[in-house]
Formats: sequence, C-alpha cells, structure tokens
Amino acid sequence: MSGPIEAPLSVVATAGHVDHGKSSLILRLTGTDPDRLAEEQRRGLTIDLGFAWTTLASGRELGFVDVPGHERFVRNMLAGVGPVRLVLFVVAADEGWKPQSEEHLAIIDVLGVDGAVVALTKVDLVDAEILAAREAEVRERIAGTALAAAPILPCSSATGAGLDELRAALDAMLAGAPAPESDGRPRQFVDRVFTIRGAGTVVTGTLTGGPLAVGQEAEVLPSGHRARIRGLQTHKRALEAARPVSRVAVNLAGTPTEALGRGDVLSLPDSWHATRTFEGWLRPVRGLAHAVTERGAFKLYAGAAERDARIRFLDARELRPGDERAYARVALAEPVVLDVGDRFVLREAGRRETVAGGQVLDVDPPARPGRDALTRLRAREGASRGELARLLVDERGAVRPRDLEALTGAPAAAALERGAVRLPGWVASPALVERASALVAERLTAEHAAHPLRRGLDVGEARAFLAGAALARGSGAGGSGAGGSGVDASGPLSVLRDPGLADEVLGELVSRGALARTGSDLHLPGHRPSTRGRADADRLVAAIAGAEPSPPTTRELAERGFGPELVRAAVADGRLVRVSAELVFTPELLLRAEAVVRELAGRPEGLTVSAFREALGTSRKYALPILEWFDATGVTLRDGDVRRPRG
Repeated sequence: MSGPIEAPLSVVATAGHVDHGKSSLILRLTGTDPDRLAEEQRRGLTIDLGFAWTTLASGRELGFVDVPGHERFVRNMLAGVGPVRLVLFVVAADEGWKPQSEEHLAIIDVLGVDGAVVALTKVDLVDAEILAAREAEVRERIAGTALAAAPILPCSSATGAGLDELRAALDAMLAGAPAPESDGRPRQFVDRVFTIRGAGTVVTGTLTGGPLAVGQEAEVLPSGHRARIRGLQTHKRALEAARPVSRVAVNLAGTPTEALGRGDVLSLPDSWHATRTFEGWLRPVRGLAHAVTERGAFKLYAGAAERDARIRFLDARELRPGDERAYARVALAEPVVLDVGDRFVLREAGRRETVAGGQVLDVDPPARPGRDALTRLRAREGASRGELARLLVDERGAVRPRDLEALTGAPAAAALERGAVRLPGWVASPALVERASALVAERLTAEHAAHPLRRGLDVGEARAFLAGAALARGSGAGGSGAGGSGVDASGPLSVLRDPGLADEVLGELVSRGALARTGSDLHLPGHRPSTRGRADADRLVAAIAGAEPSPPTTRELAERGFGPELVRAAVADGRLVRVSAELVFTPELLLRAEAVVRELAGRPEGLTVSAFREALGTSRKYALPILEWFDATGVTLRDGDVRRPRG
C-alpha cells in the first residue's frame, strides 16, 4: 500500500446524551454514517466508536470520533474522548439537559479540552421561546467547566438550519487550538482490531505525538510484540507516512488479532515504558455526592485503555466533593502506556459512576513515595519535556539515556543542556557527582593519613566504598519499571550501587582532576607515597643491599618487621626493584647483573643459568628469577636452555 504523506489533521470527539442527534449531525456534516455496526443502525443508538471526516471551508480536514451516549456504553465513550482534546458537545433542544449530558460533561471537565463547540440540535422541533430557554439552560450547565467559553450553535440535521454556522465554529476551534506535538514519539491507542482478507491484521486509533511510516518496525505495548508496518490508511486514503493528530488504520504484518486489544499502544520500539503504577493528582467530578476513599475499587480510563485500579492518597485520607485536588498513587491490575501530562478518569466499580479525573505526573515513581513525594510531583506540574528530563535525572541521580527518553519523551541532550553530566552510559546529576567526589575525597584523605606509604585505593575498593555508602543511606528498591532504574526513597545516591555507574563516576572525577589514578589505584592529586627520609625504609634498603646477591625474601623481610606496604613504597620510589613476588633487589645489584648478562650472553655458546649463577656468586633460587626478569624487560631472549642478548 502506498500513497502521499499525510498532513497533520485534527480529530474531534462528540459527546452528549443518547438520542440527542450526534450521529445524525455527523452524517449531515460529513456524508458518512458513523454507526458502522448493524446493531447500531437497527437500534438507532451508538454502541461503539464511529468515525467520519470532512473538509472545512478553510481546507482543514477534520475527523470525528462519534462516541456512545447511552449509560451502558460510557466505557466506549471514554475510549473515544480519551486521546482527543477537541470536543463537539451535543444537546437536543427538544429534550434539554439529560443525565448523560451531565456525566459526559463531568468527564470532559476533568479530562480538560483544548477547544469545544456546543451544538444545540433538533431546533426544528421547538419554537423560539423554548430554544432560548434551552440555550440559557446549557449556558448555565457548562458555566465553571472546561466548556464554559464554548460557543452554542443552534442547528438541525433534518433541515440543515445552522449547519454552516456550526462548520464555521468548528473551523475557528481548529484555528485556535494549540498545535499538537508532532515530531516526538508516536503513540496510537488501539481502539479497534480486525482482519481484512488479503491484508491481515489492522488496528485503528488516534495517532498522537509523532509520525508512523510504511516499512517501519512497530512495537505493541504492553506485550512488546513487534511487527512491520505493511500499510497505513486514513480516511480511506493509503499513505506512506501518517502524522498526528489523525485517525489511522495500520496494517501489521504477521500479527494475529488475538495478540492485540483495545487499550494497547502502537509505537516505535523502545520509545515508551508501560507501567502498573503512576502518581498524579485527582480532582472530584462536579456533583459528586460522596467522598472517594482508598477502600474503593476503581476503573481507570486513559487513552483507549481500561484498567482495574487502586488508589493511595499522598496528602489526604480521602477526596471529598468540592476539593480542589489530591495527590495520589494509582496501582493498576495490568500495565498501560502513559505520558507525563496525560489526563485520565476514574469510575468507581461498585457504584458504576465517574468519581474523579486527574493528570499523570510520574509514570515510574519510586517503590516508596518518600517524604519528598509532594515536592517531586509539584515540580513536575507544567514542566516542559526538557525540564522533565532534568528533573528525572535529579530525582534518580543518574538515568540511562534510553530510559530517560522512554520516561520523559526527551532525549538525553535535553537534560545535558540543563546542566546534567554526560557519562559514557548514563546521564547524571551534578549533585550525584559532587556528592560522590566529596565521599571519595573524604575516604582517601583518611586512607592517606592512615597509610602514607600506599598509593591510595584500588578502583574496585573505591567502587565498593561508593556502593556501601549508597546502601548505608537506604535499601529501597528501584522504580516500578524501566529495568529497575528508579530512585529509592533514600535518595539518588542509591543508584551508585550499580558498579558500572560507579566506575563511570570515578572516571569523571579523574577527568576533572578531582582524583588521580596511578595504575589501578586512585588517590588525591599530589599524593605520592615516599620513603625518602624514613628510617625504616633506609634500614630496609640496607638489609637488602647487605645481603645481595642473595637477599632475604619478602616473607623473611616481613618476619624482620619490614611489612609489604613498606616494600611496595620503596619499590614505587625506585629504591628497590621487584623481580618476582618473593624477591626485591637494589637497582645497583641489577645493573651489575645486567653487565654480567650482556658479557656472557654475547658469547657464541650463550648464557646458561649455571654460568650466570657462578658469575654473580649466588644460588639458582636468585639467579633464575633475575634472568626471567631480564627476559621480561627485553634485555635477554631465551633460546632453549641459554639466553642471548636481545637486539
């Protein structure tokens, strides 16, 4: 399937009481009957989502999601309204405001909208006095809600009266709506799955966030199933690429329909994170007659997804009618793909009523909220994607770039532009690096004072020290997903328990000059262990020199009170040379030995161990390690049982 690249469209959801003329109005505006199911046409009401589209006078193309109005089909209504930020709200002039009018308005109010138009339908069935009364009633009902500023347009699908004005109002709504995100991560909540003979599995939904193209590999979450996009279609036109916001049908190659379902999300691989737990704020719907408590069993609706949910309030015991908002943690029975800023609705399962709506603020919160939960959530409200990226890094101390993008929608560069620290495999907060620097400097200061002859700490010791420091500040688990990359309640230092990150932080400190590294040892800049002027070191060197060419072994030296630390320091200073694990010599002895080697090894017969032993005046115990050291340092080359000069 091929075709043009789809220009950005707009999608509008309808809402309103059953039999108030939504589907008839869409049919009159578009020429397409959105009641696609035979049962819907037989019964005269919308059961599932219907779709239609039209081109307005400005040339803007507008798609409609016609949602059910009947109380029994509120779940499908939520699936249609969820991903859409523009609404056509329908009230019949002959019946006026009805129960589902109120419930749909309550849902739209807590979801929030970017634009709305109210159609006062069936005006051909009422006189001017009733029409005026109905218009006043609707204006009163929507006052103080997200629809308060919406224009009210009287119209009739039967006669066509007012439809031109309605189209103009819809056009103006599109013109005034904020431009949707279109170059980010694509996300299409699946609301229908079916099979077309000869094509295979097709999913439909409203595409948001970013484009999809034919030939791309797509991922379905939360299952993680991957498939190639065989074809794209919108408004019955084949496309090479589809852009948001638009209704899109996606033909997936090699995908059984049973692997997909409503509420799944179609996107590009590794660009989103599915979660079972999120945090955000809740607001009661207007007209709520009772408090919402943690004891209730709830249904959550986000996008086209429906999930069983439990709530835990973070700053209150319950959500009461009239409350402004309450912060809460929501635990889901099955994972869902959410974005920071997403709106959602809660219905109480027992009472079968919509009780609250809210906004997602953290899609992968700590395993335990911690004392700073409210501060963390408030900082996220209204934050841009780049600001979210930096906030996440600050919250966790360090985040892998792929996790950062999946959890915030922003690339690592967005956090780096705001002062985060680039590491080879992580993006870290300056506070984490500075805290690690202070901890290691404190540890090395104590190490240098207690062991002045040591170079410092081995890298492995320093890594273990940082992990221990993190563990000492709490043992909370990570976030609810993203590979366990979350912060724990003890603070962002806990992430240093990852040995790879600890190594990268230590490397960063060396590159900054806060630490120095010699071989595998880390030490403070300027620290150099020295044996010069130390009486014990002088006695050690004298003990070695006085016994050469057959000095005491390191074990024998330790028995005489010359410990391994002093020996290592004398070797580091160049006052002794380590030939093997057990033997050290003075440089002067080795220079004399090298002269002997070069003289004897240059002879035609070469140098044997026995000849070297006799010439040096020592035993095989000392002669062989010295010759092997000369082999290793490039002085000699072994040729069978003899040595010859190298080069």
